[in-house]
Amino acid sequence: MFNRILCGVAASAILFAAGVGHAQDISPQRLSDHIKVLADDSFEGRFPGQVGEELTLNYLQSQYEALGLEPGGADGSWRQPVELLRLTPAQPPVANYVVEGVAHDLATSASFRAGAGDGRVTIADAPVVFAGFGIVAPERNWDDYGDADLTGKVVVLLDGQPDVFGEDPNFYGSGRHKTDEALKRGAAGVVTVYASPRRALGRATRPRMTIVGASEPRFTGSISTEAMTQLAAAKGQDFAALQSAAEAQAVRPLGLGVTLNLDIAETPEVIHSNNLLAKITGSERPDEYVVYSAHWDHVGVAADPGPDGDRIFNGAWDNASGTSGLIEVARAFKEGPAPKRTVIFLHVTAEEQGLLGSEWYGAHPIYPLERTAADINIDMLPFTPETRTLALFGFGKSSLEDDLNVLAQTQGRTVVGDGEPEQGFYYRSDHFNFAAVGVPAIMPWTAVDFVEGGEAVGKPYYQGQMAAYYHGLKDEWRADYDFTAAVQNLQLLYRLGLQVADSTDWPQWKPGAEFEAIRAASDAARR
Repeated sequence: MFNRILCGVAASAILFAAGVGHAQDISPQRLSDHIKVLADDSFEGRFPGQVGEELTLNYLQSQYEALGLEPGGADGSWRQPVELLRLTPAQPPVANYVVEGVAHDLATSASFRAGAGDGRVTIADAPVVFAGFGIVAPERNWDDYGDADLTGKVVVLLDGQPDVFGEDPNFYGSGRHKTDEALKRGAAGVVTVYASPRRALGRATRPRMTIVGASEPRFTGSISTEAMTQLAAAKGQDFAALQSAAEAQAVRPLGLGVTLNLDIAETPEVIHSNNLLAKITGSERPDEYVVYSAHWDHVGVAADPGPDGDRIFNGAWDNASGTSGLIEVARAFKEGPAPKRTVIFLHVTAEEQGLLGSEWYGAHPIYPLERTAADINIDMLPFTPETRTLALFGFGKSSLEDDLNVLAQTQGRTVVGDGEPEQGFYYRSDHFNFAAVGVPAIMPWTAVDFVEGGEAVGKPYYQGQMAAYYHGLKDEWRADYDFTAAVQNLQLLYRLGLQVADSTDWPQWKPGAEFEAIRAASDAARR
């Protein structure tokens, strides 16, 4: 399958190089103009549910209407309503574990948060079990649960993944995988062990956001290694030995001989927000889909002003740039040949609050996920000169990167990884929520191998941009953006999407990718 796809790509690349001159119409000036509007102070940092949301969505709709795209939401609408849930601690949780009738306080050495619901959680005498890393990875022959039934129990898990999985984070080390697997087995709560006491206490007093109806346990918690060692020792367990056993997959859910009492009170608030969707209906296979995605939101207004009195996180780079990129790709599609599959332009809300808009879409898809060929996500365009490479999060996961690499060669470039795989960036933007439901998904990033100066110039340039602007008050529109690499990337992403849209093949996860089995479960829908 992969060889057949790649041969087709090689031939297509030659055609693209010769026949898609309209892709050159992606305009640095229009990108700059869009960013300038979306990052204006009047948008107040584009926080979901506030004044900036309506301004943003109205602007996006007006752009797509002017281009002649169709509304992509349900029943001819432009918007997909998203219900966000903000939970704010109303009082410190009461938490203790009980050994032989004696209660031991956990309030100062662990933190607990209510799951998606009304904010009230009362747990009494729930058995506590240890389940290693809480990972089920069939292609790696790893299963920390077996046939265990965790109904009504509290499962304690190690942070991250076993050393044998390698140094780079993957889906199996994510909280999403671990809570999903615990929920399948009926767990009432999931508590994660962290080496750092500070991380264990985390954001115990801050509001957190999720989506209404999220698939979450009744509560989640964090506990320090030191506190967990004491808890395990209460009934004679050596927690260091349990950790070593977990690394060797020698632990199945093990009762620790203690129970947990917990009382959580948080104030729930529903925030009504929206994803926005535009589409170009496929000319031959309108019931098959290619999705381009970008998040429109940012983090709003700071509680305290900066040194110059500024309080607005304008989010020009993150992610007015990616939002603008989607508009320009849509323009290229309208000016070019009609795609055979339907192409969706999805602007999601609340990425900065935890990838929530894309999570909502994954739980409430407007277009069937099993017939969605790919997601191409854009989160922060590169503002750099010309590069020899195109950096990609999640390098090595799907056939999409091979397709993209062949196309990149028409620009004299090569697709490479992001250079920081240990950061787990693939799991930290909206494409992840497509991958997690099986849809092959990619996201490009800023490459640092500059044509002029190589990495010796490009890496400090990129690091300087991140330090100066990322999630900072200075991330405002600037007249001196260098859009050279951004335009090149958008041209390639347009070509990739059109190629996928016109193909009768379906992009594939590479053997061993964490999402391969999820996609395989819906193979019949694509035959």
